[in-house]
Amino acid sequence: MRSHYCGDLRASHIGEEVKLCGWVHRRRDHGGVIFLDVRDREGIAQVVFDPDEQAAFKLADKVRSEYVISIVGKVRARPEGSSNPDMATGEIEVLGKQIEILNQAETPPFPLDEYSAVGEDVRLKYRFLDLRRPEMQNKLRFRSKVTSIIRNFLDENGFLDIETPILTRATPEGARDYLVPSRVHPGSFYALPQSPQLFKQLLMVSGFDRYYQIAKCFRDEDLRADRQPEFTQIDIETSFMNEEDIMSMTEKMVRQLFSNLLDIDLGEFPRMTYAEAMERFGSDRPDLRIPLELTSIDDLMQSVEFKVFNGPANDPKGRVVALKAPGGASLSRKQIDDYGKYVSIYGAKGLAWIKVNAINDGINGLQSPILKFIPEETIQALMKRLDAKDGDIIFFGADKAKVVNESIGALRVKLGEDLNLIERPWAPLWVIDFPMFEENGKGGWTALHHPFTSPACSPEALKANPDTALSRAYDMVLNGTELGGGSIRIHDQQMQESVFEVLGLGEEELKDKFGFLLDALKYGCPPHGGLAFGLDRLVMLMTETSSIREVIAFPKTQTASCVMTQAPSEVDTQQLHELNIRIRKHI
Repeated sequence: MRSHYCGDLRASHIGEEVKLCGWVHRRRDHGGVIFLDVRDREGIAQVVFDPDEQAAFKLADKVRSEYVISIVGKVRARPEGSSNPDMATGEIEVLGKQIEILNQAETPPFPLDEYSAVGEDVRLKYRFLDLRRPEMQNKLRFRSKVTSIIRNFLDENGFLDIETPILTRATPEGARDYLVPSRVHPGSFYALPQSPQLFKQLLMVSGFDRYYQIAKCFRDEDLRADRQPEFTQIDIETSFMNEEDIMSMTEKMVRQLFSNLLDIDLGEFPRMTYAEAMERFGSDRPDLRIPLELTSIDDLMQSVEFKVFNGPANDPKGRVVALKAPGGASLSRKQIDDYGKYVSIYGAKGLAWIKVNAINDGINGLQSPILKFIPEETIQALMKRLDAKDGDIIFFGADKAKVVNESIGALRVKLGEDLNLIERPWAPLWVIDFPMFEENGKGGWTALHHPFTSPACSPEALKANPDTALSRAYDMVLNGTELGGGSIRIHDQQMQESVFEVLGLGEEELKDKFGFLLDALKYGCPPHGGLAFGLDRLVMLMTETSSIREVIAFPKTQTASCVMTQAPSEVDTQQLHELNIRIRKHI
């Protein structure tokens, strides 16, 4: 029905007769001449109808916004002085000769031809209209280009695109599973995969030494701006490559992606250990665009009488840090109090601070309600360690190390944004040498990544010192967001059993949940590893969008629901009966 997309027309088409199909983006009537901006997925073309073409002019006069039309016309240059440099088609217009109304449209619930402050709930309810907006079309077209480049890169590097099951069984991936009842196996349930982890490892055992998949994954967890109950993962696994090989290859892929689509050279990705990242930034995904760092001051605070500081300073699981923000002395008391409320979200009980007004005046040049609780010599040592200067403000965190890292690490990022301290647009890195385990709060251990990650030590050393064991895991981080995480996997049965032993899994549980994996490891499993990227997060970052809902065609809300289709929904009694399920009413 069409000869060209609207957005593809250029000055090189002048003189050609074209046929366009699309939606009426905007209609204007200027002095007896009708202008229609016709929109399709590639962009907008201006179509002009004048009274000389009586039949076409009469029909064009009837169309309204969002009518679906087809037009035949001739491409011509726009009159002198009327070019639009903000439009890709701004040099030309189409003189309409024929027009056909393919479908009429009611007035949309919100305007599609200009910015509208309509709420997200309305946009999601009418998502099929929201997706017509050029802004949304551009994001989804960009997403398609991202996956195309990634597929081409992996294909060229010998990877095979292999699908893995959606209906599987529950695996310990760190979040709740979505369960699917089985009609033919009463009382039994499938689980939707949190990732294809075990299947891609089995593919390595099977000899498919380079696998990838653009995989749908599902996690029943609380949502945030960068999380959805169903999300898309660029899943990669390969045999006979170590962590350096895998990081080098996937880094090259991401650098190529940014170069091709954004003309940005990310440069070489620096490496940073998990321990260093937590010590300096309080986060295992530090935003290196921001120059602020946490400074440990436990040694300075161990002997002070101020219990808020000396308690955590003398606690083996505690931490006391200082965060210096240049120029922050200009912050008002209300702003400081607001930062105190902000860190409370992460469990901090308060936020101590010192303003540096005149460093050469000693204690008299400082301003803070906590100065009276700390000896002057300690304050002087603190100022020297931080290299404090006039106009600085120093914030403090003192609590369990986890609380301090999360709260002051988050404050570091917020201060960097609020005080305009971001030094560069892009800051990638690799975080390596993660701990193998973390305490589960019940006297035992849980895997920091997943239990199939290979430790960097022997099985004997792992069982003897699980608290200090490191893993062969690596995360790619960009601007404070984890783009992808991966590891070298366990390919030895003894090592896998040792990890399960540390995690406290009994023999029966092992056989029930992972018998097939342990069996596979007996039959010549090659060394292998991989990495999975969050496609939604990647596109969100590349398009500089604040939420992944903006780069997903049909996302869920913060409550994991779809306001357009009203999912999840109740089902009728007959379906429940067939599945042997009875709904228990909440009282």
